[in-house]
Parts: sequence; structure tokens; C-alpha cells
Amino acid sequence: MSEPEVDVRLVGPQAWSLWREGRLRALADSPTAFGSTYERELAFTTDQWRDRLASKSASVLATADGAVVAMGGGFVPDDGWCHLFGMWVDPAWRRLGLSRRVLDLLLAWASERRLPVSLEVTVGNEVARAVYERTGFVATGETRPLRPGAEEQVERMVLPSTLDAAAQSKDS
Repeated sequence: MSEPEVDVRLVGPQAWSLWREGRLRALADSPTAFGSTYERELAFTTDQWRDRLASKSASVLATADGAVVAMGGGFVPDDGWCHLFGMWVDPAWRRLGLSRRVLDLLLAWASERRLPVSLEVTVGNEVARAVYERTGFVATGETRPLRPGAEEQVERMVLPSTLDAAAQSKDS
């Protein structure tokens, strides 16, 4: 039997319930990979989920047979950077290139807007770090706690190829 086809696409507020499903599964599966917690996001309202998928952000879902198998997002706060977050692949779907497909869509979204791109990766998560490094991200050495009170640390990584496009955009 062949694996189902995977649909990887940018989504908006209309996909809030599917995003919620995937995000809660991700938080339950990999609690030390995210700055938020399952309990915190379980309490979100419908409006909060829709707001998460608003226009100053990019949200990518990968689905197979209607179920979320991978996801990731990017948001643009006032600092003018696209900060990637929430990268996750269902354990049964890992090592099939889905994280790269999600990343590629997020990076295309940021590129269209000429935004520099960064992310944070949990120190010790060598699988995720390797994916980001293969994509061109480099570690900055900047670390902070995963969340207030957490022992786990995250390290900031940036994508140098996006720094030039962002600088050129500001010069124009």
C-alpha cells in the first residue's frame, strides 16, 4: 500500500480548527520543543486561534487524508524580522522531507516580503538543528530559557541569505 499524498500549503484564519488540532498534537508530542505549553493553548478561544493565523503571519500545514502531519509558522513583530516557530512533524511522518517542504513555503513567504529570517531551536535537539543548518541557518550563540522557569535553553539561528535582501529592501 502506498502512502497518502501530502498537501503542504499556506493557510489562513479559516483553517483555525485544523491548525489547533496540529498544534495541540505537537505540544503534547514534543513539549520541550516549544515556548508554549499544551495546557496554555488548550484554553485558547476560537478567536485566539484565528488571530494566530492573521495577516502578519504565515502558517503552513501539511495534511494527509485530512490529518495534520507537519506544520510551522512565521510571525513578523515590530522588529521587521520573520521569526519561524512551531515547526513540527508527526513522528510517523519524520524523515520524509516534510520539515523542508514546510520551511520552503515559509521562506518563500518571507522572501516575497524581503524579510530577514530567524528561529530558535532547543539546545540538544540535534535533528532539528541539522535540518535548519542544511537549509542555511547559522547559530548566533544567543541563548535564553525555552520559557520562563524552564531549564531547557533555546538558541537563536538566522538565515544569512535573507539579510542581504532585507537590507536592499530598506535601501530602495
